Amino acid sequence: MTGSLISTLEGRYYTDPAIFAQEQANIFEKMWFCAVRSGDLASPGDFRTVQVGNESVLVARDRHGALNAFLNVCRHRGARICLDEAGSVKRAFQCPYHAWTYALDGKLIAAPNLTSMPDVDRVEYGLTKVHLREWLGYAWVCLADEPPSFEDDVLHAVTERLGSLEAIAGYEIDELSVGKRIVYDVKANWKLIIENFMECYHCATIHPELTEVLPEFADGYAAQYYVGHGAEFGDEIKGFTVDGSEGFEKLAALEEERDRKYYAITVKPQVFINLVPDHVILHRMYPLAADRTIVECDWLYAKEVVDTGRDVSRSVELFHRVNEQDFEACERCQPAMSSRAYAHGGVLVPSEHHIGGFHEWLVQKLESAD
Repeated sequence: MTGSLISTLEGRYYTDPAIFAQEQANIFEKMWFCAVRSGDLASPGDFRTVQVGNESVLVARDRHGALNAFLNVCRHRGARICLDEAGSVKRAFQCPYHAWTYALDGKLIAAPNLTSMPDVDRVEYGLTKVHLREWLGYAWVCLADEPPSFEDDVLHAVTERLGSLEAIAGYEIDELSVGKRIVYDVKANWKLIIENFMECYHCATIHPELTEVLPEFADGYAAQYYVGHGAEFGDEIKGFTVDGSEGFEKLAALEEERDRKYYAITVKPQVFINLVPDHVILHRMYPLAADRTIVECDWLYAKEVVDTGRDVSRSVELFHRVNEQDFEACERCQPAMSSRAYAHGGVLVPSEHHIGGFHEWLVQKLESAD
């Protein structure tokens, strides 16, 4: 191997069900996982179920306005409490099997013949709680008994990329509204999607619209390659839109130095944050199998943009095309991960060398769990 080329992970890391099971147990079920947009659960009783590793997690807003997360499993005989992906209940969750009933805060409040069992502790036999923390307007959950530091695992990704945590504050992401959400079912391993997002060696080949808006991407260096660097819009570009036409007003609290620039952040293990002057694009990945990943993508705008029904289609279309182009590329790679030609992996060119750090992180996570 020359100095210009360094090795990737071996192909089996993208296809082996045993490795995927290790990742589910030792990464997704132990780290902080971005589950839902808090604003999607606006009223008491609103809920959503999400797949985190091997577990179905129920996130719901209680009568006091707080969000809580639980394993979506009845404490009686293990039936799934909520079968729907999202919805709302009036006062409680009831298991459809034996009618054990739980308050919105998870406490067991009723069950057939429960009064004849005075020794049953209604708190102890409530739903199994999951750690939850809100940041950027999203509920992040962690299934570990003792979760890792949120500051070290999540917030540090911003500091590492932008140079400081304060650099993201001007986007006021928790105050933005969802202008568009698109869910993609990608037939590829989640790591291929992360690797693709972290580099721009492919940008000149498959992203004509993006490189028109961000000309430096045509040179192959992604914004994540440099700490604190934002890719500048082209001279004739007016906004982060599919045709470079004018977008919306710069977000109110955004510093002038971040105007007309694009920043990208990878928050391991499953979040991408894209920052532009008038909106934010946030991806959440839900790995379901070694060769299948659901990606939920939110386009976030100032509240007045969404509330007044302004047309967001041109800015949505730009990154929607980028998503489709990227995911098609990942799906094109997935079958070859089981080829003998990729048994020992591939290579990374200099502008991709930082992906090697992601590979080292992954192997360390898997080995430390053994």
